[in-house]
Amino acid sequence: MSIDDPRRFLTDLFRIAIDAASPARRLAAFLPDRPKGRTIVVGAGKAAASMAAAVEAAWDGPLEGLVVTRYGHGAATRRIEVVEAAHPVPDAAGAAAALRIMSLVQGLSADDLALCLISGGGSALLAAPAPGISLDDKRAINRALLSSGADIAEMNCVRKHLSAIKGGRLAIAAAPAKVVTLIISDVPGDDPSVIASGPTTPDPSTSAEALAILSRYGIQPPPSVLDLLHGDRSETPKPGDFRFANVDNRVIAAPQMSLDTAAGFARAAGVTPLCLGDAIEGEAREVGKVMAGIARSALRHGQPLPPPCVLLSGGETTVTVRGHGRGGRNAEFLLGFALAIDGAQGVHAIAGDTDGIDGSEANAGAYLAPETLAQARCLGLDPAQRLADNDAYSVFERVGGLVTTGPTLTNVNDFRAILVQAAKVPALP
Repeated sequence: MSIDDPRRFLTDLFRIAIDAASPARRLAAFLPDRPKGRTIVVGAGKAAASMAAAVEAAWDGPLEGLVVTRYGHGAATRRIEVVEAAHPVPDAAGAAAALRIMSLVQGLSADDLALCLISGGGSALLAAPAPGISLDDKRAINRALLSSGADIAEMNCVRKHLSAIKGGRLAIAAAPAKVVTLIISDVPGDDPSVIASGPTTPDPSTSAEALAILSRYGIQPPPSVLDLLHGDRSETPKPGDFRFANVDNRVIAAPQMSLDTAAGFARAAGVTPLCLGDAIEGEAREVGKVMAGIARSALRHGQPLPPPCVLLSGGETTVTVRGHGRGGRNAEFLLGFALAIDGAQGVHAIAGDTDGIDGSEANAGAYLAPETLAQARCLGLDPAQRLADNDAYSVFERVGGLVTTGPTLTNVNDFRAILVQAAKVPALP
């Protein structure tokens, strides 16, 4: 690996971070002992199918079950059924799969094992509405939350209180069986109660908090949702509930692990890495401005590190949708970064979602070179106006800066790497 080709170097770092979180690499070491009774495998998320395949490859004994994943994120399995459904806005396939999963874990005995496979995206894929509300009600709330600028913890707080399966309800349905949940974290802080809205984790949030979040972002829910959230029926099982005594939640892969792996490879290439955090949140374009300030300081003053260095970060930014363009949070972050760094020589960057899908687009993210904005302007684009219209995708598409991996079948949130090389100084006359 060499920084003589910055785009290849950064793209390699991105792929290394993704590979470090592969279920095929991570899952087997976390499997529980084989139970006396049955083993039922259930799960949801963008990595659910590849996790199921990893279970089948490593499990010594009979098993059966069902997992639901996003369309296009399936994997070949023999004993565990894989259903594909819509993400990020749920559909009937996800709702039906969630009800089937609940049915599979009911009636188990204390000798049985419910092995749950959970990864990011499970909130939308486990779309079983709470009694009294419809799937259309949930879809409307989901769409509003996705464009509101709410962070993932806020969105999942609302989702849990509108669900028949999330917020610990799946674990309650499986009692008295042993429940072991293997989790790939895609959320800042790696809190199992937030990842996929915590289907096997007690929930400390309340219905009142869910109502407050909807109010904070100006979201007017349908009357059925208001009625549910104002009553007791929407409340989730809480920490201390005895029914969680036989539940074991295990995080098998997380963003920091992938950042550490990428840092090791950068160091081996002679580039000093600095991790700025695995849980960075905030409005994507504003986070881009902050990162540009750090990169400029490294370039000009050698602080926090002298070049050549690479600034690594993870987490999940948000986008408040005000325009009508295309682009996920990583493209928006990178365009905000680009406008702030303003073509500084020696600064290259990549930002991408480790699941291979940036928002609802087919690209994982984008790559930025010092000349990217100049190229865009030569093509007649106004990058600032495009950012105002939430149209970062179009800028990077036109200049050939999109990064496309296809579904990676894992998900440890966003990966950002900013390479700062020594600026070239013109020779004296």
